[in-house]
Amino acid sequence: MIVFFYTMKEVLMKYTFLGKTNIKISKITHGCMELGGGPWETLDKKHNIALLEQALDMGVTSFDTAEIYGNGNSERIVGEALKTKRNDCFIASKVARENLKYDDVIKACENSLKNLQTDYIDLLYVHWPSYEVPIEETMNAFNKLKSDGKIRAIGVSNFSLEQIKQAQKYAQIDALQPEYNMLERSIENGLLEHCNENQISVLSYNSIAKGILSGAFHLYGKALAEDDFRQQKLVFKPHNLKLEQPLLNLLSDIANTHEATVSQISIAWVIAQKGMSSAIVGTQNTKHFEENIKAVDIELSNDEIKQISQLSEEIISQFKE
Repeated sequence: MIVFFYTMKEVLMKYTFLGKTNIKISKITHGCMELGGGPWETLDKKHNIALLEQALDMGVTSFDTAEIYGNGNSERIVGEALKTKRNDCFIASKVARENLKYDDVIKACENSLKNLQTDYIDLLYVHWPSYEVPIEETMNAFNKLKSDGKIRAIGVSNFSLEQIKQAQKYAQIDALQPEYNMLERSIENGLLEHCNENQISVLSYNSIAKGILSGAFHLYGKALAEDDFRQQKLVFKPHNLKLEQPLLNLLSDIANTHEATVSQISIAWVIAQKGMSSAIVGTQNTKHFEENIKAVDIELSNDEIKQISQLSEEIISQFKE
């Protein structure tokens, strides 16, 4: 795998290729879900556009959005921010589960192209698998978009091993987007290995487990508000929060060794896993953004990776609903 380097503002960004294509992606992908609004506070458009422009200046060339993020608002912000530097960046978007019939896929892509102010999307994913529309019908539409030059590559998100194998029967799948972090490792059941063997790039989301792996809740005294949507997440259940404490202590110790933040160590661990192409990291906080992308510069030792992995496995095995 060929890796390129780009130096800017003391960040040594790394790159790789997407699947079987010659499309270059950065090892850190800017996740743009929060930009469109949702169950979190959204900062003003001017701020978020500036943040995306800064990301590109610092070597982050990959940006991830979806048609359902803010009902298209995330795509519109991404499009406005990157339209003058379109050839310098990689944009991925996703077709929602309810739009996976042939004609609906075509229409969804056209809407995304309009929102993104571009005539092509580098990577278009199936956001979630459908249990009603045959995957063959969906992939036929994606193949049509690809042959027409509307998209450059096809991906699937939140697919199981069997589902991705089915999709591969009808299209060249160049990317998988799963949830993956120290506390969510289900893709290690053979899915990650399959992608590695079939030259399918894996670009993971929730790299710091919605904030748990930043240390904010275990080390720095932060607590969730009663109406915070994360209250319902497994990793935030009171019993599981207690189980996670030793892992956060270990991450803090390793972070001190590297003169890094806990978040940086958490992201670096994801990037270090065999078969991982890019960690999707989303934030509207400029300080956190600047810190997080520097994770690409951190080289964890084999012993550190082993310690983290073993402890996280033990914790996951004890999780309760």
